[in-house]
Amino acid sequence: MAKLILICNDDGFDARGIQVLERALRPLGEITVVAPDAEQSASSHSLTVRRPIDVKKIDDRHFRIVGTPTDAIVLALQVLLDREPDLIVSGINHGPNMGEDVQYSGTVAAASEGTILGIPSIAVSALQRTVANEEVNGRIARSVAERALDEGIPERVLLNVNIPNPDIAPVKGLRITKLGSRHYENFIEPGRGPLQSSYTIGGREPVWRDDDGSDIAAVRLGYVSVTPLHLDPTDYKAIVEMERWQFEL
Repeated sequence: MAKLILICNDDGFDARGIQVLERALRPLGEITVVAPDAEQSASSHSLTVRRPIDVKKIDDRHFRIVGTPTDAIVLALQVLLDREPDLIVSGINHGPNMGEDVQYSGTVAAASEGTILGIPSIAVSALQRTVANEEVNGRIARSVAERALDEGIPERVLLNVNIPNPDIAPVKGLRITKLGSRHYENFIEPGRGPLQSSYTIGGREPVWRDDDGSDIAAVRLGYVSVTPLHLDPTDYKAIVEMERWQFEL
């Protein structure tokens, strides 16, 4: 039986990146696309509760979800698919998802939800926000997905892939990395009404810490970054250190 691959994203069903991903992964097996009806960037791991979620069936392999990326994964696995997928791939996101940004990313959240539900999952993002280099990006996504299908992904681990901008420099290869760290100089823009009771949260380009072995260091050098992310964020070193604390209750 052919491998079944579930595709999702947070840029929306009509986004160019998900179309590139579907086309690139077709040689690997059967593809089903279940994605948000509209853009859900920065939705993180949001799950819709206590209200109905509309599902628009395009055909037997394409579904639009009026909800979040997490909603799409849950509905796909529990309602829409006729069998369990062999792999989930989320993306290709229009822009990077590195460092602390994985906490906000709907692209990463879709892969994380798939991992929680026991399916090997990958999130793919491109630093080039237009996803203009479709052949390069698609080939990289297919290569990582193919290796994941062949080798397997460790239990409770998802792969977070970031593709450097090939317009800046040719892609040199691939590196296994850790998460980097960045600082945003966020700003709040007040509304223009007389009461200024509305605000817009924005941000300038992040300032990244120079950290060897990180995702940002890899892509700056022209390498595809693949970061294995574990679902367990426990700091086990801190547990040992904090056992010495004296609490008064």
